[in-house]
Amino acid sequence: MTDSARELDLVVYGATGFVGKLLADYLARTAPEDVRIGLAGRSQAKLESVRSSLGPRAAQWPVIVANSDDPQSLADLAARTRVVATTVGPYAKYGHGLVAACAEAGTDYADLTGEVLFARDSIDANHDKARETGARIVHSCGFDSIPSDIGVHVLHEAVQADGAGELTDTTLVVTSLRGGVSGGTIDSLRTQVDVSKKDSALRRLAASPYSLSPDRSQEPDLGKQSDVSVVNGKDIAPELEGWKAPFVMASYNTRVVRRSNALRKWAYGREFKYREVMSVGKSPVSPVIAGAVAAGLGGLVLGLSVPPTRYLLDRVLPAPGEGPSEDAQRKGHFTIDIYTTTTTGTRYTARVKAQGDPGYRATAVMLGESALSLVLGGDALPDAAGVLTPATALGDVLVTRLRDAGLEISARKL
Repeated sequence: MTDSARELDLVVYGATGFVGKLLADYLARTAPEDVRIGLAGRSQAKLESVRSSLGPRAAQWPVIVANSDDPQSLADLAARTRVVATTVGPYAKYGHGLVAACAEAGTDYADLTGEVLFARDSIDANHDKARETGARIVHSCGFDSIPSDIGVHVLHEAVQADGAGELTDTTLVVTSLRGGVSGGTIDSLRTQVDVSKKDSALRRLAASPYSLSPDRSQEPDLGKQSDVSVVNGKDIAPELEGWKAPFVMASYNTRVVRRSNALRKWAYGREFKYREVMSVGKSPVSPVIAGAVAAGLGGLVLGLSVPPTRYLLDRVLPAPGEGPSEDAQRKGHFTIDIYTTTTTGTRYTARVKAQGDPGYRATAVMLGESALSLVLGGDALPDAAGVLTPATALGDVLVTRLRDAGLEISARKL
């Protein structure tokens, strides 16, 4: 997307929400002075209030009133800017209209969704139109699924640079994590539970390991690829101690990474098998803890499916728009390590590490840099359009920007 004749380069949609404010603040502090930024949402008064809190850099940013249930306002928004970054979820409830408007207008788009069914619907509805207009529609540009997708991207590049074959068994391990539970993520889970429990076909689609792939019939048969397995660390890499629990976002992130592989004509490999887990320590009771985590994740989904427990969970889980304190955001962090063995038998690892609450402060950095990659990347971006993934839409442009923003992103042979 290179239409510099448009009034704005980048619009933050949802700028009055919790994460939207973090994103707007990040851009006010770090975006180049010549990037033309606007703030959009439902309330002009609230938008003006947010703008006034951002300091002199944002004083002249336009505010744009647009509503998810007003298609014309979304079309007008998309037509005014080169890029839209949206934090308004759950995307299954509020996101379809904006994606369609951007695809129609040839406007690049980035969001934070972690919703399989929304992403699948978006692919089906918008991929062809976005390819026609040249729009890059990039879902999942926050903690879901930048570390996963970009981490595997740099791992693949390291293997290719060494001529070491293709990726086979690949496992992401959340080595350390500190951060609050996102109210938006919980609300997205609620929405997907509500939709899928009414339709067995949607449940099967959400459960398919290739639910986001361009053509599921072309994917290799690699046997069972479970997102809820408890795994012995030694089965991932000889140096890993302790058992590993399922990672809460594995059922989404894994499908994004597999879509990247398919969009690249299976460049990672036709034998590429991918899973995500998280560390629960190295003690002798780690298998018990890992099993308890797996049971707890299953219990959360079941609880949200049953009205009595849903009522109780809704009273204790964070609501959309809520988030941790500034101090808690600052103290948050994550370290993710990815391990693979190639078709030549060589072992590699990649690391993605950041300071800041993963779902809030670090996510604002990742979404902000994704949006700026679309604005500033130009011909350095991959030659692609349609409904894409962070790796296939942004590639090394985003890697460089994230490194410059303070994230550690690396890969090496073991």
